[in-house]
Amino acid sequence: MPRLSNIEWPTLALFLATYAVWGWAVFGLAGGAPGLAVPVVAVAIAFHGSLQHEAIHGHPTGWASVNTGLAWPPLALVIPYLRFRDTHLDHHRDANLTDPYDDPETHFMDPADWAALPLACRWLLEANNTLAGRLLLGPIVGTVCFLRSDWKRRRDDPRIVRGWVWHGLAMAAVLIAVALSPMPLWAYGISAYLALALLRIRTYLEHRAHDLSRARSVIIEDRGPLALLFLNNNLHAVHHAHPNVAWYKLPTLYRTQSERFLRMNDGYRFASYREVFARYLFRRKDPVPHPLRHPQR
Repeated sequence: MPRLSNIEWPTLALFLATYAVWGWAVFGLAGGAPGLAVPVVAVAIAFHGSLQHEAIHGHPTGWASVNTGLAWPPLALVIPYLRFRDTHLDHHRDANLTDPYDDPETHFMDPADWAALPLACRWLLEANNTLAGRLLLGPIVGTVCFLRSDWKRRRDDPRIVRGWVWHGLAMAAVLIAVALSPMPLWAYGISAYLALALLRIRTYLEHRAHDLSRARSVIIEDRGPLALLFLNNNLHAVHHAHPNVAWYKLPTLYRTQSERFLRMNDGYRFASYREVFARYLFRRKDPVPHPLRHPQR
């Protein structure tokens, strides 16, 4: 039986602060400074996305229903929390990382599927594999791919329809709240898009194609604003090795065992997000077709 002493207060406090900032920006700031409200709401939504990730991994309490309730509202509008939870836990089967069929969060495709795509689709996905493309196009491409995958599998997995039904109700509540506020719905849509773009910075190169599953997750040794926004998930190899460790404990865990983690992930490391931007803003890091797969499955 979970106890109050097991509550992770930093995470709970950040949940409450994020909702408070979101509410203040939507209902207060938007009335007097609408231009400023858009980026503030965007940052709040991005923080909420990072906190949803924490809730999926059992934080901040030992009660799964409480964690789900805290993370439930779809502030970003487009992704159902229950579907995010299910697909993300599937993603944490590390043996399948980057697999075009079995990793629901991969950006790689099977070479045969890639070859069958129209030229315009291939151009779009190639552009999406630069960091600039991921920022500008990523929210659309990612959402369309997510919707397409769920639609194709809706009869095979009862969780899909259930997740979308509950999401529809929760999204309606968020939209009604925004409609009653001084913030126009179109401005809120821009904030949600910006938030999803910010989160694409984190996911851009989290995983690479590698023969060893333990070497597929990145370490970005950033300790700046983006690391805070992503709740230290830039130390991604640490997170995958210890998925139940709270966000605020990851830096110490990495600092005390950095050599082990870098051996484990075969040196897949960047010093900062500045380095990532400098290398890949307009240059593709990976090909879209998975480089380690044969042309036929």
